[in-house]
Amino acid sequence: FKDGMYVNLGIGLPTLTSNFIPEGVHIELQAENGLMGIGPYPATLDEASADYINAGKETITAIPGSSAFRSSTSFGMIRGGHIDLTILGGLQCSGDGDLASWIIPGKMIKGMGGAMDLVGAPGSRVVVTMDHTARDGTPKILSKCTLPLTGHNVVDRIITDMAVFDCDRVSGLTLVEIAAGLTVDDVKQATACDFAVDDSLSIMDEAA
Repeated sequence: FKDGMYVNLGIGLPTLTSNFIPEGVHIELQAENGLMGIGPYPATLDEASADYINAGKETITAIPGSSAFRSSTSFGMIRGGHIDLTILGGLQCSGDGDLASWIIPGKMIKGMGGAMDLVGAPGSRVVVTMDHTARDGTPKILSKCTLPLTGHNVVDRIITDMAVFDCDRVSGLTLVEIAAGLTVDDVKQATACDFAVDDSLSIMDEAA
């Protein structure tokens, strides 16, 4: 996060990232269903209002100065290139920045929601947060996605429980951070595509 950013957070894991905004950094969180200025989850029933929900239908609060608007206005902001950063979940990512996040044919339909618009928005940085492997241990970072795509060549960074990769649409993935206790070989075994290793590879910060 950088000061002054307009940020859209996807449902699930991405919503937790708002708990780790650096001190002194002010951002505006946008919900594509029509709210700019998302606050924290309500701590008490008195703070909760059924009028304020995020895209995942969770009850949220609105900070002073926030603005509510119709969904069409919200997507006008997105398609117009006014969102600086999108953080969303994924089912699969490829080494060249493809993202699959909305369906497992025959098993699950998460729905695309606003994801296709968000990852295709001009000028927006796209960060994907997900588990490094599926429940059966198979890699979710692949040479080519096998699930239907949400976007082609759209991902800038992948953050998993094992590692952080920067993604270049031409040169592919570069490992820039690794979880404590793991080796590069551990990450290679759990990743089904080639990647470079940054000369300044560092250890991921752990949430308190």
